[in-house]
Amino acid sequence: MKGKLTVLMITAFVDMLGLIIVYPLLPFYAEHLGANAAMVGALIASFSVAQLVAAPVWGWLSDRYGRRPAILVGLLLSAVAYVIFAFASSIWLLFLSRIVQGLGGGTIGVVQAYVSDVSDTKDRAKMLGWLSAVTSLGAVIGPAIGSMLVRFGGHTAPGLGSAALCLLVSGFAWKFLKESRGTTTMEMAVVVPHTGTGAIKRVLSRPNDPATRLIWIYAIAIGAFYGTTAILPLILAERVGVNEQNVGYFVMYLGGIGVVVRTGILGRMIEWLGEARLCRLGLVLLAAGLMLVAAIHSYPMMFLSFTLMPLGTAFIFPAVTAMLSRVVAQTERGLYMGVQHTFGGISRVSFPLATGYAMDRIGKGVPYVIAGCMVLASLVLTSSMEKYAQPPSTKLKPEPQPTPPAETSPVLEPSTPAQPLPAAQWREASN
Repeated sequence: MKGKLTVLMITAFVDMLGLIIVYPLLPFYAEHLGANAAMVGALIASFSVAQLVAAPVWGWLSDRYGRRPAILVGLLLSAVAYVIFAFASSIWLLFLSRIVQGLGGGTIGVVQAYVSDVSDTKDRAKMLGWLSAVTSLGAVIGPAIGSMLVRFGGHTAPGLGSAALCLLVSGFAWKFLKESRGTTTMEMAVVVPHTGTGAIKRVLSRPNDPATRLIWIYAIAIGAFYGTTAILPLILAERVGVNEQNVGYFVMYLGGIGVVVRTGILGRMIEWLGEARLCRLGLVLLAAGLMLVAAIHSYPMMFLSFTLMPLGTAFIFPAVTAMLSRVVAQTERGLYMGVQHTFGGISRVSFPLATGYAMDRIGKGVPYVIAGCMVLASLVLTSSMEKYAQPPSTKLKPEPQPTPPAETSPVLEPSTPAQPLPAAQWREASN
């Protein structure tokens, strides 16, 4: 297991590094080609749109044919996108680059499903936290590499550098990355009845299913954080004098806190509180950090807000994804991880649009208060979460882990009891 995860972590780190090398340069390249601010916003959003469309398809394909082929094809698509970016001579070629990049990046759910496949149930949230940490580390150091490549290699160097990294890690993964599942699971996957569209409809039509609740918690939290922090420089510039020359340091602080938490204390927090309580704590911390953005008028308040937000997300996302891996069938993990990222992608497109609109009309701080309230409201979705969460570690009185109701996809864990909890009892417990 450790060998497989190590190879996957290296692959995910280099993949994210390539993405972030070119990402901060996109507005400058687009402006050079005559784009206005609205066009730049559309370019940024086009990646998320392509990713949210591709994610459930990649998940479904990985459930049928394996995680490894999906990850390898996604890396090669990303390499093609970076070459297009390097030689883009028009806005439309930049759009094509972003769309192809989003299609390749849609495999993030497959990567998470791979981690879920090869990790023990009790360690799953911690391993997902490590995955998030290594990708966050790539996001922290990528911008500096991109700027250095532009300075010493010219306009095309970042795109070609990212493409070279993708090809290099593709060869590494081809040689060393093993399939995460055995032959029996692969045979079972052939008869999976759900498609991406069917799984999305299931999430929309069954609001009380555990999988649905977890996906909505993820979508609200990721939109509230990633969808609003992209516009934070407008507030920082107005209130504390941050500019384009130093804003990168504050972005690095946000990413750095996430890396430290995921690698340093996440595992101990899961053992102490369990996944359900840790998820609730994360929602409260994220909500508080978002609301404090409205009160930023000094560096101490800014750093307090910038500490609480990544602390909250570091607790929320690994716990939610680990629980989601338990409430769906093992043969549908990739599919539902993809659906989770589809809803997250919609959220990451809609939140910045709504935030920008609201900032122009009702004040720059108000949208962050609203986003914080939405995160707090998602606490109601955490009722009965203990039934499918990893409990706090205790040697005296370990808590049982009952199976989710028959109305959800079955959980195919080795420790699953033979008889599922009756649906009537589940609804009674939820109330």
